[in-house]
Amino acid sequence: MKSIEPNNKISKVMVSLAWIGLLAMLAIGFDRYFEQQSNPNKDPVASYTANGSAEVTLMQNRQGHYIADGKLNDHWATFVLDTGATNVSIPAKVAEEMNLTEGHPERTRTANGDIIVYRVILDSVALGSIKLNNVAAHINPHMDGKAVLLGMSFLKHIEMSQVNKQLTLRLKPR
Repeated sequence: MKSIEPNNKISKVMVSLAWIGLLAMLAIGFDRYFEQQSNPNKDPVASYTANGSAEVTLMQNRQGHYIADGKLNDHWATFVLDTGATNVSIPAKVAEEMNLTEGHPERTRTANGDIIVYRVILDSVALGSIKLNNVAAHINPHMDGKAVLLGMSFLKHIEMSQVNKQLTLRLKPR
């Protein structure tokens, strides 16, 4: 009887480890699924039109927003397209990671009231195959999180067409 007991303990440990492994895999899988639902445009579909104009197609996330990964001065960032924002708005934490220097302070009006932001000019802003240089932006010390608002200083150079839950962005001819 004593020789059976150690094997019984080992089998209980093995079953427990198997359950822990299964639960960990499920948690990782659901985390990836929900992240994909939040930002379905981790790698935006980029192409070029017949006349050579850059074009990107984005999918709406489950909240109805257009969120996509892109680059600010060759640093990866997550963008939230915001036609209500005058400029590209960068959270202070993101600006710090990018080593951006705060420019001239400006007062601006947001949905939450008037605030002070710091004006900067970005060397480049890229979303898929669309890339613009010398884009007006501001560093916003009042923004939480890491999402960058992709405002009209970028979007005014873009033609937008929405069909169902897809938004096609096309660089305007210059």
